[in-house]
Amino acid sequence: MFDTRITRMLGIKYPIVMGGMMFAGTAELAAAVSDAGGLGIIAAGNYPSPDELKAAIGILRSLTDKPFGVNVTLMPSFRPLDRGALVDAAVEEGAAAIELAGPDTIEFYGRIKEAGTAKIIHKCAYARHAITAERRGADAVAIIGYEAGGAPPMDGLTTFIQVPQVVDALSIPVLAGGGIGDARGFVAALALGAEGVIIGTRFIACKESPVHPKIKEAILKARASDTMIVKAFLGIGERVLKNEMAEKVRTLEEQGAGLDELKDYIVGERARKSWNEGDLDSGLLAMGQVIGLITELNSVKEVIDAMIKGAEEIRTRL
Repeated sequence: MFDTRITRMLGIKYPIVMGGMMFAGTAELAAAVSDAGGLGIIAAGNYPSPDELKAAIGILRSLTDKPFGVNVTLMPSFRPLDRGALVDAAVEEGAAAIELAGPDTIEFYGRIKEAGTAKIIHKCAYARHAITAERRGADAVAIIGYEAGGAPPMDGLTTFIQVPQVVDALSIPVLAGGGIGDARGFVAALALGAEGVIIGTRFIACKESPVHPKIKEAILKARASDTMIVKAFLGIGERVLKNEMAEKVRTLEEQGAGLDELKDYIVGERARKSWNEGDLDSGLLAMGQVIGLITELNSVKEVIDAMIKGAEEIRTRL
């Protein structure tokens, strides 16, 4: 069950990949995921210069000798980033995979392919984007459903619909994301034809996660209905925890506010402050509906071990 093209391609034990989560995607959390048998992903956006990213990879390597990946988002940002330099740094430091998300990837595909050492995983919200990614040379794609935190598809298609649709359309391996946080979701994704899963929110609520304890406590208390979509009117919809800032942004959008009016509320530094200081209402906190399934604060190893053990039990039962 756990030997797939994803595990063989990346040299990992289990087909479980950490989502490239901004703010939470640190070297320490990524190392814990890799060491537990998955693929930890460092979010390059947390380390905006190549030297900072290389230093973070050094920290990861001091904690584990297992394969790791680096996420480089190509989505619009208020903060200037030399994404090409970050891709080069990740490749130079021996990343097993570069996870890309966003448009205009041709240049970055070329850089990675030329080096020939890292695999390209392209995270997509729509089947048409996954098809394009395969045509351009991606080694695997991650497709997410409407349940996912961050930037899910705005057409409302869920993971159960997205995954088989993309699996049928592609010949390369597919990772499934959105609403997956335990053994049941893991097995369901494999049954849909995925060869691995992308997990984000569940790892935020782990002991190794860098976010403030108050954020983790809020996740443990939350219901599945405690998230909402914001920024949809801007064409960059994001699923976040329901809080005062999310409600404010939604209200302003409904009143016709544009990017200039919303910028001060949606800027990443506000979110960073919330994640780091535990202020639940001053920033947008990207989380998926899977928060409704998270009831315990565990270590990463405990989460992954429980998924594998539970998956085996499900297989036996079925």
